[in-house]
Amino acid sequence: MNDDNIPYEGAEDAPPPEKTGEKADPSEESPASPLAQIQHELEEALKSAQAFKDQLLRKAAEFENYKRRSEAEYLSLVRNANEGLIGALLPIVEDLTRSLKAGSSQPDGEAFYRGVELIYQKLMKILEAQGLVPFDSSGAPFDVNYHDALLQVARDDVSPGTVVEEIARGYKLNDRVLRHAKVIVSAAVEAVSAPGGPMTSGESKESTQH
Repeated sequence: MNDDNIPYEGAEDAPPPEKTGEKADPSEESPASPLAQIQHELEEALKSAQAFKDQLLRKAAEFENYKRRSEAEYLSLVRNANEGLIGALLPIVEDLTRSLKAGSSQPDGEAFYRGVELIYQKLMKILEAQGLVPFDSSGAPFDVNYHDALLQVARDDVSPGTVVEEIARGYKLNDRVLRHAKVIVSAAVEAVSAPGGPMTSGESKESTQH
């Protein structure tokens, strides 16, 4: 007897196979998957990032232009910083020129001196208005912050390291030393007469600093 025709046990109870090709009810479709939602959020974030990038590039370009303009204005300011001062000094130069011409043709030295003195006073008034102030050094203790020692001389009437003569006056501009005064400084008699002779100005500065 052929066993192929014998139904297997439980075959009668098995459910009929489902038919393929049937469309599902649209009302029963599942909502969007989490992966699709993440992809959508990522696309929105990329759009925002691109917008911020464009804005940053525009700001960077504007700042670069501003920087170039500022540098150009600063260079122009530096080049013309003394324009007002030089313009104020030009009349003094002209006065000096006229005084020199007049002095060369007149034997009266006193009148020439007084004219030059007036010009000097006018010049100093303008410079002082710009913040230039001379400072006196004679009789003051030698200070490397204010003085350049040209020479040391033996003196027993003052303390060693005292400015005994001012060769060229020192000046300050707005409380800052513009030019050191060139001075002669006293030294003890035995120090100057010792073997090796007097110290140079550079050596005197170092000894004063110590």
